[in-house]
Amino acid sequence: MVIVIVVIEFVDSQAPRPVCSLSFQNSSSANTSSCEGGNWGGILSKSCCGASFEEYLHALAQRASQTGQLFLNDNEQRLCLDVMKNFNEDVLDCGIDRLTNGGRGCSNFTVSDVIGKLGNRFKGLEDDCQLLGLEGDKNSACAPCSRRWNEIGGSFHNGEESDKIEEDVCRFAVLVSLMSTRIDDVNWILAVFKCLGEQSLNQELQESRTKKKATLRAGLWILIGGLIVTAVVVFILAYILLKKRFKSNALQRKDDVKELLPGGRGCQKIPIKEIYAATNNLSALNFIGQGIAGKVYKGILSNGRHVAVKHINKDEYVESFMREVTSLSHVRHSNLVALLGHCEEEDECFLVYELCSNGNLSEWLFGKDRVLSWIQRLEIAIDSARGLWFLHTYPGGCIVHRDIKILSGKKVINLNVKQPMSLDKMAKILTRGGNIYEFVDPKLNEGYSMEAFDLTFKLALACTAHKKQRPSMEQVVSRLEEALDISTSSESPLESFTS
Repeated sequence: MVIVIVVIEFVDSQAPRPVCSLSFQNSSSANTSSCEGGNWGGILSKSCCGASFEEYLHALAQRASQTGQLFLNDNEQRLCLDVMKNFNEDVLDCGIDRLTNGGRGCSNFTVSDVIGKLGNRFKGLEDDCQLLGLEGDKNSACAPCSRRWNEIGGSFHNGEESDKIEEDVCRFAVLVSLMSTRIDDVNWILAVFKCLGEQSLNQELQESRTKKKATLRAGLWILIGGLIVTAVVVFILAYILLKKRFKSNALQRKDDVKELLPGGRGCQKIPIKEIYAATNNLSALNFIGQGIAGKVYKGILSNGRHVAVKHINKDEYVESFMREVTSLSHVRHSNLVALLGHCEEEDECFLVYELCSNGNLSEWLFGKDRVLSWIQRLEIAIDSARGLWFLHTYPGGCIVHRDIKILSGKKVINLNVKQPMSLDKMAKILTRGGNIYEFVDPKLNEGYSMEAFDLTFKLALACTAHKKQRPSMEQVVSRLEEALDISTSSESPLESFTS
């Protein structure tokens, strides 16, 4: 047992200890007593950290020229800052730890990433900074380099929001990449430090001078801005007044509706809470259709009755709401959907009808998985005609709905793309020597009476004639009943309904 412990301790003592991966060749220049160097745009927390920061940047650039990596991770940086404490005791408080690998954005970039993402802009930075360190006007060489470097720092975010620290990390990722391309040119690197570090010290002064120059133009812009603001205020006031006037007219129309709404058991007034509870707050799962005036939802009232709720939320359709309530509230017929109730609020109206649970007739006629027999189609046509007959002869006055939902409300045309034509025109052409049985639905599969079909076909054509030549709904019902009698009594295998 003792032998094992000794072996473990021996092996541990031989393990290499981690060391700083950076080489600080000019560390003596980072002496505590030296407060040379700039504040680098405020990234440094203390005034006497400039020299140490520049030594750290130089070491990063030297490493980047060899490995392509820019920043150290937390552990690597901690080791290197401990080394730098021998030359500057306050180095841990300088703010150098902001340039660390492992964060977001530019902190994880390599030299290749920076050059690849900037492309020609990086080449432009090289060109603007290449004259630094040469004899001549140092300010004229420094200004374009400093300006390009400051502009290029925030270009990695593509319009996204970024904070000051993140932009600083990107700027120094660019700077380290730039220095790595000329790491052996010591004079040029020192000139870069002097230019960019000290230029940042004078940034506020330059901004102040720029503001003073801009003040000369401010008067004109203030005048233009005042005129624009005045125009906007006038526009807003006019909009508010027009909106109030429009709303007042809408409320007046709704007041007219209230005066005309019927009472009694025929059409009850239903509370708004009941409407929303029945439709699960107008849930999309309850949506079953949409008309011109609004959407229709299925729902269940508190008494357990299944209903269809039409939601009318536009002021221009309030009159439509009024017409439906006043004209249909007392209309009751076995072949007409009954209006059970209504709800009228300030911004929206609701009509509550009985729910037809079997769905839209068009789904049964044109659906792939549904088939209506010839007899069923005649029965549906007869019931629809009876409902219209009732409306046309209603004791309270003739009611012409003009928006009958029997099929789908879509215009029926043939599918011949080259020569599209409405079916009534095609039918008239076929009656002049063609085969009318081309109009038979293939789904019927000869399960119909040819005599009854001929009678129904001619009746349909008669209903598309001019107004005075059309049969009355009473005559339509009579002829459809005749077609149904022929279909149910026919005994011919080819002409009778087959199920």
